[in-house]
Amino acid sequence: MAGTDFKRTLDSYRAKAGEVRFVEVPELTYLMIDGAGDPNTAPAFAESVATLYPVAYALKFHSKRALERDYVVPPLEGLWDVVSGAEHDRERWTWTLLLMVPDWLDEEAYAAAVETAAAKGSAPRLAQLRLERLAGRHHEVYLSDLRRTAPEKLRTILRQPVVSG
Repeated sequence: MAGTDFKRTLDSYRAKAGEVRFVEVPELTYLMIDGAGDPNTAPAFAESVATLYPVAYALKFHSKRALERDYVVPPLEGLWDVVSGAEHDRERWTWTLLLMVPDWLDEEAYAAAVETAAAKGSAPRLAQLRLERLAGRHHEVYLSDLRRTAPEKLRTILRQPVVSG
């Protein structure tokens, strides 16, 4: 059974270097976790990533086994908020990290995935994780794995909401 790869099937996950495009991004469901501090040094950032992936993979395996619908876990995304005057002070940044969840998975599947991650003890910020629908905010979609890719080779999609007039 071939899995759905959202980087191939959703236009909002595709990008070409140096190209600016306007795309419609539908409201999507995400695993979400909030934090604050410099993403390069704040323990909460690494702990958030370490919380998202075990739940995301528990959802993926539930989908594959119970629903016979396999998929590739989508890339990590980030929402960033910076208070005025703190643009260069990353310790004052706040952020939300996200992983998109396919629309065929529901709250019950999410609850089971959280239980699975909790039982394995592999998700340090599990109490802060939530499942939420989201649209319309600036996004950064990290096509490269931030944990394994050299900074000069990172690939990121920037999504900036615009209103046509």
